[in-house]
Amino acid sequence: MFARLLAAGLIALAAPYAAAQQYPSKPVRIIVPFAPGGGSDFTARLMAQKLTERYGQSFIVENRAGAGGNLGAELALKAPPDGYTLLLISASYTVNPSVYKLSFDPIKDIAPVIQISGGPYVVAVHPSVPAKTLAEFVNYARAQPEKLAYGSSGNGSVMHVSTAYFLDSAKIKVLHVPYKGTGPALQDTLGGQVQLIFGAVPTTLPHVKAGKLRGLAVTTQKRIAAAPELPTIAESGYPDYEVTNWHGLVAPRGVPREVIEQLNRDINSMLGSDDFKKVLANDGLEPAGGPSSRFAEVLARETARWAKVVQQAGIKAE
Repeated sequence: MFARLLAAGLIALAAPYAAAQQYPSKPVRIIVPFAPGGGSDFTARLMAQKLTERYGQSFIVENRAGAGGNLGAELALKAPPDGYTLLLISASYTVNPSVYKLSFDPIKDIAPVIQISGGPYVVAVHPSVPAKTLAEFVNYARAQPEKLAYGSSGNGSVMHVSTAYFLDSAKIKVLHVPYKGTGPALQDTLGGQVQLIFGAVPTTLPHVKAGKLRGLAVTTQKRIAAAPELPTIAESGYPDYEVTNWHGLVAPRGVPREVIEQLNRDINSMLGSDDFKKVLANDGLEPAGGPSSRFAEVLARETARWAKVVQQAGIKAE
């Protein structure tokens, strides 16, 4: 009897190790909680391609948009914790707990894998706005409160809270116009219906380079190689302001630790390659990487930070 119990115990202890050794033995899906074509989708497809090449097993991107990314997140986090369902998250993941009633715990119900990338938003205005610098824009807006407007991808979106965070720091009032996605917000900024946008680098910077928008600053603490002429918001008089547009990979809670460590190790290796850095740099991003514990700290810190911003600005979901 003792021998049988010992054997059973050893098998149970060996199961996670065996799973990790064989991982992945079948296709893995990466759920993107947004529509195709955006920054999250781009990052997920890049990761899927690289992981497929590395493991010789298919990593498949599955877009499940809705409710600000919460529908896809719920689907992924309620999947079996076997490592065959992963979730690509962005900075909005840490905003959502403050503006939505969630059916899952965004911190306790996940196993962080790795932060993939980080980069700024570009602060840009329509050329009809006479301001050439962020300081000039603040003075211009202060002289005519609520006469200007900014666009976002929706109430409670990271674009919304990032802009509200700056407006509060600058003590100016600019009207918020929420859109159903980043694309429509950008189009109306290009058309002059709204005058200000905090846009992602890949979609906004080309219009700045073409003269269709005027770039004023970037939201990270350092300038970016893709647009070194643009100062940071911190350089422009707001030293405490910093917002990073990041992406990362998480799994449902309970995935074997060996699988998390394997993915973290291999993705870190990929992020260190010159070709990966080049692809990200083209979109104004830099590889992040590091241990999964560091990403867990980022998630906890950002969730707490945005909770304060949302409460202070009185932001609510649609």
